[in-house]
Amino acid sequence: MIHLLRPFTRAVTYTRWLHLFVAVVWPAMWLFIEDEWWIWLLSAALLGLAGLVPAMRTVEGLQARLLLIDHRHPGESRSDNAWGDSEFVAAPSATWSDRRRTVLWLETRLALGILVSMLTVQLPITTQNLVTTALGDTPGDGALLRLESHHWWHALLAPLPLILLAAVVVGSGELITRLAGRLLGPSPTERLAALEERTEQLLERNRIARELHDSIGHALTVAVVQAGAARAAGDPAFTDRALDAIEETGRAALEDLDRVLGVLRESGRPASSRPALTEAERLLESARFSGAKVDLTVTGPLDGVPGPVSREGYRILQESLTNVLRHAGAVPVRVRIGVADGTLALEIRNPLTAGVPGPGRGSGLRGIRERAALLGGRARTGPDEGDWQVHVELPLR
Repeated sequence: MIHLLRPFTRAVTYTRWLHLFVAVVWPAMWLFIEDEWWIWLLSAALLGLAGLVPAMRTVEGLQARLLLIDHRHPGESRSDNAWGDSEFVAAPSATWSDRRRTVLWLETRLALGILVSMLTVQLPITTQNLVTTALGDTPGDGALLRLESHHWWHALLAPLPLILLAAVVVGSGELITRLAGRLLGPSPTERLAALEERTEQLLERNRIARELHDSIGHALTVAVVQAGAARAAGDPAFTDRALDAIEETGRAALEDLDRVLGVLRESGRPASSRPALTEAERLLESARFSGAKVDLTVTGPLDGVPGPVSREGYRILQESLTNVLRHAGAVPVRVRIGVADGTLALEIRNPLTAGVPGPGRGSGLRGIRERAALLGGRARTGPDEGDWQVHVELPLR
């Protein structure tokens, strides 16, 4: 019983009822001037023409958002709409399909509004007539159901029209909301555009997460390694060099952080210039300051590598060197960068130690594979002939 009464405690039940009344207000005003049946046909024709105006979809979408959605219970709004739209489109019609749906919506809303308005008036009058005839009096005019007989048991039937009215109020509200989800909801083109936008947002979030992981993770790793080495060495000159390396790496990390936070604050602003492979020497010097013996071999013109490929290659190299410092420490590292046959090849090798994680573990290695996959390339990480190897191939086109 409580479940049946729950809809009447929600404001949205009555705003939906009002939404249907609004549809028949202006045709009803004409009836005060001339009470003719053709007024309704003329109203339907004018609505059909109005639905072809692109802005009409915006107006109806805003009304639906305001009156058909339960704003106090947002978690229930999706169940209110059978098509899963918690909000309706409030944008002008962009295609003829949108215009046709708007016309159909206006005509359906008018027809359902007329029916609900008539029942809202006639059902209480019917209850009144039942009570009147039960008392032995003559019922008044204006009711669809006019009772001439007088029986006491008419009083027992008096609540039925009111119960039917309650069902009409709730049922018509649910029906108009479902129809609005179908006719005022996003078109397939709009759904696809929204999906593409959402996909772009997710890709951007993943890219920013990788940027922060690689740049900040590298800086912290270098700082930890340098601080530990300086403490163990006990040499003032070495300590000065370690502090210089920590300062430089920290400054570069702050620049990366400011750039990423700028992108997050202004979603429409493109990311500023990111480091590319032509600046790889900065990474290698940072690793050397941390005690690693880095041997670099470059074949082919790095200046000719496309910007996106060069930038992702820089981040892959950065994460690879970070992993070396974090898991292997100050060990010899061989870095090979080659540009040939339309492919950028990166290979980072260091002696395998017990601290190196197994293949596929760690967010850094996963980030390397993701970066390569996004550019249509491939990455291999894991033990190889006594070394830990990161081998990445990125197509230049």
